[in-house]
Amino acid sequence: MSQALRDARRYEEAREALIPRETRPAFHLSARVGWLNDPNGFSWYKGQYHLFYQYHPYDSHWGPMHWGHAVSSDLLHWNYLPAAMAPDRPFDRDGCFSGTALSLPDGRHLLMYTGNAKEFTETGEVREVQTQNLAFGDGIDYEKYEHNPVITAANLPEGGSRHAFRDPKIWQARDGSYRALIANRDAAQGGQMLLYKSVDLEHWELVRALQENRNRIGNMWECPDFFELDGKYVLLGSSQDMLPKALEYHNGNGTFYFVGGYDPETETFTEESDHAIDYGIDFYAPETILSPDGRRIMIGWMQNWDTCNLHVKSTPWFGQMTIPRELSVRNGILYQTPIRELERLRRDEISYENVTVEDGEVFLPGVAGRLVDLEVTVEPDADSPVYNRFALRFALNDQFRSGVSFRPHESTLKVDRKFSGSRRAIIHQRRANVPHKDGRIKLRLILDRYSAEVFVDDGAKVMTFTINTDLNAEGISFFADGKLHLNVKKYNLSEA
Repeated sequence: MSQALRDARRYEEAREALIPRETRPAFHLSARVGWLNDPNGFSWYKGQYHLFYQYHPYDSHWGPMHWGHAVSSDLLHWNYLPAAMAPDRPFDRDGCFSGTALSLPDGRHLLMYTGNAKEFTETGEVREVQTQNLAFGDGIDYEKYEHNPVITAANLPEGGSRHAFRDPKIWQARDGSYRALIANRDAAQGGQMLLYKSVDLEHWELVRALQENRNRIGNMWECPDFFELDGKYVLLGSSQDMLPKALEYHNGNGTFYFVGGYDPETETFTEESDHAIDYGIDFYAPETILSPDGRRIMIGWMQNWDTCNLHVKSTPWFGQMTIPRELSVRNGILYQTPIRELERLRRDEISYENVTVEDGEVFLPGVAGRLVDLEVTVEPDADSPVYNRFALRFALNDQFRSGVSFRPHESTLKVDRKFSGSRRAIIHQRRANVPHKDGRIKLRLILDRYSAEVFVDDGAKVMTFTINTDLNAEGISFFADGKLHLNVKKYNLSEA
């Protein structure tokens, strides 16, 4: 074990003890100390879920990337393990960047990751060189492979950039060989996902570009994931510097998915549809796992790059993951629902049926809190024109509120946190197109202390965002411009 990794482990153990539990999310994984971004190495190994993450333990802002490590039996309650990797080799001296994990037939746990090392160019410019590397371990301690790096610029296609070549997704094919899908920037400055294969994990050859951006969705692509689901194949990715495409993609850094077909003989992917993964404010770099019971489960970084560096340096931790989500494909759409394990945390059910809301705001007794699972069905009034707007407000008191609102005549759902307590001119609102029938809409809201995740119409769309509102703001209300009827079911969510 290197001195850099020993130092990181000692530091995180000492500093974690100073962070009160009640200042963390109740059931979302957060940084043990310091900074957290992309989920890495999401895997099942030795009877537990393992989740690693991009990690800078010494500061709550981005810095030289380590790999943090946590394990869970239910994907909701996490136990921190010692940091798994530190930047301590020539090929990763400036960061152990994102990657994935695999349980090997011989019982070892494999991590495949991007090493980042800066170099000076002939003109004196500093550039990053990115390579793909391996580490093998037992679920706690990991040794970097002696023959790293295993994929370098020598394995790139013509025009592929060695300065933007990262985030390997590794899996084992049915014949026992291995595949790795790696994000790369091509000569046209667009993104591409490169597919590699190997029989021994050390020697890799390029198969093809599995998917190319062709400047459709942002610029550089990152964090690929690829899997079969419900008779289709799904390719996930995250994109830098996106331009909006109606309400489908938003400005900045965001996510996308393609649904399509895959020919295993030619290893060719054919896209049929593309959409954003999450339409909210804070979601990036998702990664999936096939659970032991056959579910495809996804988790993402609940933050965005344009707003993640506005906190003060004294913040003891920054960064959390979304709630894990079960995935399915229907009619070319990727559906997402909170993992079913969340239902075990439900307590104190309160239910209301056919509540009329007309031209004003309604509070329902018992419907409040900041650890909440809330289901709301909105129905139009049969004898009135379709309402103009419905709003669900939460983390609410006399000073603060966040919310989600629906305008049926525009078919748009909007999340809004401008009154959440933020003192910065950051992104506060996002909208999504939501098809409906006469204003009927179904919402499920998952509230943790510092986040809201809105699942629309059984997961056809999801809108995620973080909030830093004072925890005393616990109110929840329902507003209508026009007349409508609500069915409401609310649960408190236990931390135990």
